[in-house]
Amino acid sequence: MDHSKAPVLEALAAYRAEEQLPFTPPGHKQGRGADPRVAAVLGESVFRSDVLATAGLDDRTSSKGVLAEAEALMADAVHADHTFFSTCGSSLSVKAAMLAVAGPHEELLVSRDAHKAVVSGLILAGIRPIWVEPQWDPDRHLAHPPAPESFEAVFDAHPDARGALVTSPTPYGTTADLGAIVRIGHARDLPVIVDEAWGAHLPFHDGLPQWAMDAGADLCVTSVHKMGSGFEQGSVFHLQGERISPQTLAARADLLGTTSPSVLLYAGLDGWRRQMVEQGTELLDGALALAGRIRKAIEEIDGLHVHGRDDFCGPGRAYGMDPLQVFVDLTGLGLTGYQAADWLRDRHRVNLHVCDHRRISAQLTYADDAETTTRLLDALRDLARHADRFEPAPAIEIPSPAELRLEQVLLPRDAFFGPIETVPSERAAGRIAAEMLTPYPPGIPAALPGERLSPEVVAYLRSGVAAGMVVPDAADGTLATVRVAVED
Repeated sequence: MDHSKAPVLEALAAYRAEEQLPFTPPGHKQGRGADPRVAAVLGESVFRSDVLATAGLDDRTSSKGVLAEAEALMADAVHADHTFFSTCGSSLSVKAAMLAVAGPHEELLVSRDAHKAVVSGLILAGIRPIWVEPQWDPDRHLAHPPAPESFEAVFDAHPDARGALVTSPTPYGTTADLGAIVRIGHARDLPVIVDEAWGAHLPFHDGLPQWAMDAGADLCVTSVHKMGSGFEQGSVFHLQGERISPQTLAARADLLGTTSPSVLLYAGLDGWRRQMVEQGTELLDGALALAGRIRKAIEEIDGLHVHGRDDFCGPGRAYGMDPLQVFVDLTGLGLTGYQAADWLRDRHRVNLHVCDHRRISAQLTYADDAETTTRLLDALRDLARHADRFEPAPAIEIPSPAELRLEQVLLPRDAFFGPIETVPSERAAGRIAAEMLTPYPPGIPAALPGERLSPEVVAYLRSGVAAGMVVPDAADGTLATVRVAVED
């Protein structure tokens, strides 16, 4: 296929050149009705590019096939059979993927380190999750993707399961042995879904972990806005093989998606695909080399340690890792990630990604260069110089891996939509959670609807919030109270 083409961008340029006159949404009419104060911040071009996908970018019947051609080019670029664009982020895409595999009360194997969007899909669909345990690192207090043997054992114990969903890469940049997991699923003629939201760039460089389609996965979801050049909410899901029909997947996506998709997001996805096909290897060569230099430079700062393969990969840990996700352990400075992230934003206007009780992370892409990384290094060196001036952070009561694992008592859907009450958090232990309680980022629920709360997890969340943890999906973000199921 001709990857020099960008059908969405070309159709948008034609729309402008033809001076099409819309008597349709959006109501700003190419920016003519936009508040000049808004246009001054967003730019006039944003409004000029905000047009309808049908009866705008394409005609009323989509006879030009603009979107279909762009999706076909994307599929070809990553060696998938079918690709679907989404303008509602991978949070929607992963729900559509799950609904294409399992229905209400049907079983789906899910790695317990799943993102809250996966849990939302379980709630909406009424799917019965069969949890597959991650590989816990008790020394560093984090989870890596489950081992293939864990999937095999759970498949054997649940022969009626409809398939499996695994998260790879995780928000910590670690990856599963996807090839082995896929072989285990396919030996039972069952589909394997990969939540690969953090892996949009993986198909375009051999020095990165293997991506889902090359590992043989049936369906994967990826967020182009995370590690690519798409706009926020720009997502794609890729399909191959015959275990899931494209018609079924399209119908599930249509059930959840908007009828007013953003052409801006489509254009970002389309243009990014062209960029990656034409320049991806070169761009990622540069990004990986830069990441290597930055990792070495951070490691040389007193009190900081950069997690590498020796920390994250090996027996009982992850299968692989993405070196562009740079995780820095602050234990040597005696700081929490919450303290460091807030200080770096306030003092240096540097915004970091995942922060937890002992780590911060810097996500690097091919958009970074010597200027951006020098600023990052200067900020981290200043952090190390000022570490002894921080007030001691409140202690966070970190449970053991066994204590973190809660008993699933009710279906997530039943607990979420069933009768609930609000109780003081000091009385929540022993009760069944009716809401997600998710430290964010990374967005992996510590407790989810239907799980029985333990004293250890309640103490972890309450002490975490006191130390700066953010739990945005709780009805009471302070965790003074918790929503729980009413039990007979």
